[in-house]
Amino acid sequence: MDDIRISGRKVAITDALRTHVVDKLGSALKVFDISPMTCDCVLRVDKNPSNLERKSCEVTVFVRDNVVRVVASGDDMMAAIDEAADKVSRQLRKYKTRVVDRRQKGPRIAIPADIEDLADLIEPTGEDEEDDVLVREKIIDLPPMTEEEALVQTDLLGHDFYVFTNATTGLINVIYHRKNGGYGIIKPKIEEEND
Repeated sequence: MDDIRISGRKVAITDALRTHVVDKLGSALKVFDISPMTCDCVLRVDKNPSNLERKSCEVTVFVRDNVVRVVASGDDMMAAIDEAADKVSRQLRKYKTRVVDRRQKGPRIAIPADIEDLADLIEPTGEDEEDDVLVREKIIDLPPMTEEEALVQTDLLGHDFYVFTNATTGLINVIYHRKNGGYGIIKPKIEEEND
């Protein structure tokens, strides 16, 4: 694969690093050879000497409308690149398996969330004022997708939840992994107008 963009944060990208990244990620991306697919690789070095895993490799793969993102850290940059390539390969295999399974299975029946499902999402908050500070704001695209596609996207990103526009209803939904297994979905209640 020729479309691997490599950049460095507090590290110079040498020819040896570039060659190693292209070799390792190129072979990892062959697991799911599909177009369009692009890959961004960011190599970072944390200047804090107390951090034992100072060197990290962050890989983001864009596969059609999906994103696969992995991060690997260690005390050696080459080892971090190798670990990131292995993680990307596993995630792409998982994605490929889900795509094949989804084509072979029929539609699933959605089970509505109940009060116990929502109680799992609520975490007690402390009285610390630092917890009340907004530390990050993220603007996201909400492309229409099915619940199955959103679940795949959650796994590919490695997140516990995913916000998306339901392709069937056009409403914003949140899909999340439950601690006791499986997943749940939060949907807005639609109030019908009385004529």
